[in-house]
Formats: sequence, structure tokens, C-alpha cells
Amino acid sequence: MAQIDKYLTACIQRKGSDLHIASESPVFVRQLGRLQPITPQPLTAEVCEQLLMEILDERTQAKLKDDLEVDTAYAMENGERFRVNVYRQRKGLDAVFRHFGSRILSMEELGLPLILKKFADANQGLILITGPGRSGKSTTCAALVDYMNSESSEHIITIEDPIEYIHGRKLSLVNQRSVGPHTETFASALRSALREDPDIIMVGEMRDYETMSLALTAAETGHLVIGTLHTGSAAATISRVVNLFPASEQSQAVASVSESLVGVISQRLLINAEGTAMVPAFEVLVNTFAMANIIREGDYFKIPSMISTGAGVGMQTMETALRDMVAAKKITQAQMDEVLLEES
Repeated sequence: MAQIDKYLTACIQRKGSDLHIASESPVFVRQLGRLQPITPQPLTAEVCEQLLMEILDERTQAKLKDDLEVDTAYAMENGERFRVNVYRQRKGLDAVFRHFGSRILSMEELGLPLILKKFADANQGLILITGPGRSGKSTTCAALVDYMNSESSEHIITIEDPIEYIHGRKLSLVNQRSVGPHTETFASALRSALREDPDIIMVGEMRDYETMSLALTAAETGHLVIGTLHTGSAAATISRVVNLFPASEQSQAVASVSESLVGVISQRLLINAEGTAMVPAFEVLVNTFAMANIIREGDYFKIPSMISTGAGVGMQTMETALRDMVAAKKITQAQMDEVLLEES
């Protein structure tokens, strides 16, 4: 057992989302969104380096030496998994461990919108899972892929940095690739995937023009593509996608998005009313004929009102989701007001 496992175990026992190992600092756990120290004394830079080098393989150590930072994954002997970012700072070597758990939770367990199953049944197109950091995007993507793996016989390719949840053999063939050990970039893996007879492609993050361009091409040529973006709302997601393209290509990008988009799930995590757990809130955009026209015309300011009148087809504004959660006593009125103030 690696020495760092005792701190990771403490993070799991506290139901923490992240563990912070920092030189000349106590060990911190992010619990219900807030950082809490879990050791009385700081760790020396030497101890931090020893803890982290023990779990990094030769390739990852070499990349850390060259780039001064590296993303990787770590699994404990009990199957608990973490996404790890190791980096150098003024005092020494630090790392953040994001906990993902050993089991993929179902859509029902996560309370995901039912419309997501309808999205999953699409033969082709683009599904976007969006939200700020620590909003549960990776967990939602994993539940969606697991549902597809359980319900249909497809070839599913995931491209991640690093691989977070492990998908076992069910009805589908699932191949998981990690940027670094298995492929150079998201874009290169996507380009290769188009020659690997996929039905479904999950892209861990669509962060640049080339990746988004290839994802749209895949969505337009008979594949179902799932991707994540760091955006705060469905309307912001559409403009973000288009703005990834140079000005000369944006009109074509708008047309591609309007035709290939299946839907957008924009999500965030909130502390529940009792202060004991995190609960998700979702905004849902479904790309109906009318929504496609709004996107095609570039009238993004009309998207929120279109969502608010689209409950009949499964759409939902974040405000409606929050009001329902207040009514169900899942969150407080003050929490709802705070979120809406942030979005205004």
C-alpha cells in the first residue's frame, strides 16, 4: 500500500471531493465545497515529493520533469480511483487528488434528468455536458456511457485526460484512451477514432478549435458524440462552441451546431438544506426545430425564453430547477437567490 493511501482513505471517509497535498502545508480535504485541514502539522517538501513519486510511473515522472506539471490517475488497492494533477510551486511539489470512487452511479442514483436517456437513444449528433469546475460533469458522462453500455450493443470510445471511471464489459465494446499514455492529444485521438468504426465517442473535454471541429464532423457523419465544456449555462455553451472557431469559419460552425446538436445539460452542485451532502441542479436544452432556428440565426439571447417554454419536450431552466428544489426542501431560498445572482 502506498504511503499516500492513508490520506486518500481519510478523504473518502470524510466524503471529500478533493485531497490537497502541498509542500510546507497541512493536508487539506475539500468537504461540501470547503477546504478543511486534516493534519495538525505541515508536510515538508521532502515528504511531499516522496509521497507523490511513489505513485508516479517512469513516463509520468519524466513528463513532470519536462513540463513541471502532469495529469494522471491513481487507483487504490480497494478500487477507489482519483484523478491527479501534480505540479511544482515555490515551496516544492504539490498535488490535487479528485475522488471518483470505485463504482459508476446510475442516472437514477444521481438524479439526472430523464431526457438524458432520450439523448442517449439518438443515432448521431452532439450531446454537451457543461458546468463549472467540481459540478459533476465527469460523473454525469460516466453514468451516460454506462447506460449506453447496459442498453445497447455499440462500439464506444472514450478519450480522457486521464481515464477516470473504468467501464466494464456489458453489452457494448468499450475502448478507453488516455491523453499521454495512449494518444498525444484529444484532437489526434478523435481523428483516429473516426477510422475505428465507433458508434459513440465520449470526449473528456472540448477545449480547443481542432477538437470541437473534429467532434462536429463526427456528429455530422453518423456518430453520437458526448463532450464536456466549462460553461455556466446552456446559452453560454452555444456561444462558447461557436467562438472556438476563427471568424471566417463561424457561420459554418453555427450551421453545424444547429443541425448536429442533440441537447445540452448544464449542471452545478449545491450543498443541501441540511448542510450534509451535495445535490445537483440541471438546466436542460433540447435542440428542437425552433431551437435550431434560433441557433442558426445567432439569436442566443432568445435561448433562455425558449427553454422556459419548452417543458413539454423536457427542457428546464436553472431557475425552474432551483425553485423545484426549494419547494422540495432540498436547498434553501437563500441558496437559490445566490445562484441566480451569480448568473445574472
